[in-house]
Amino acid sequence: MSHFNADTRTQATDLVALYPEPRSALIPLCHLAQAQDGWLTPEAMDDIAELCGVTSAEVQGAASFYDMLHLEPVGTYVIAVCTNIACLLGGALELLEHAEGALGMRAGGTTPDGVFTLHEAECLADCDQTVCVQVNHRYVGGQTPESFDALVGDLRAGRLSETIPNHGTLVRVRRSVGLQVDKAAIVSERAAVAAERAGRAAASGAGEKT
Repeated sequence: MSHFNADTRTQATDLVALYPEPRSALIPLCHLAQAQDGWLTPEAMDDIAELCGVTSAEVQGAASFYDMLHLEPVGTYVIAVCTNIACLLGGALELLEHAEGALGMRAGGTTPDGVFTLHEAECLADCDQTVCVQVNHRYVGGQTPESFDALVGDLRAGRLSETIPNHGTLVRVRRSVGLQVDKAAIVSERAAVAAERAGRAAASGAGEKT
């Protein structure tokens, strides 16, 4: 039985169909799974493995390389505070310390209610707005301790739901365009490649016997 709900399963099969090889959809499928659950569950990785024709270990190995993919539960809102040089000079360590106090945890942790996860981040590439902060990979501008407290309050109250969805949702527009190739042509080409591989394997086997 699939871990994906019906809508996610439909999106997943549509995603796989966009690629010449099913395994090429692995990372997009990981993001889709996070959109459903907020993190990559073992059950979701099993589903992804089935759709891509790989093992669950291969899915986990690929996902563990990317810091945007989480193999353990995270908060509804993942807050990243940049402490690289430009932000550091603008008070990043002070802001991070304030954030830890305001949320009642150290960076790398999640609040007991499961609402917030706090990360110390490398450069977030918005150096003209220090201290740079992202929430669920959305920029929220240069932050001060005062504005951070207001941000947390707005997130808790749901006032930013239009611009900052729950963790895992990268885009709200469904992708519908892949390679501009007729699906029948893709099926035919895949069959031809499979037949060629089978022919080579048979020829190699025959050569070994002679």
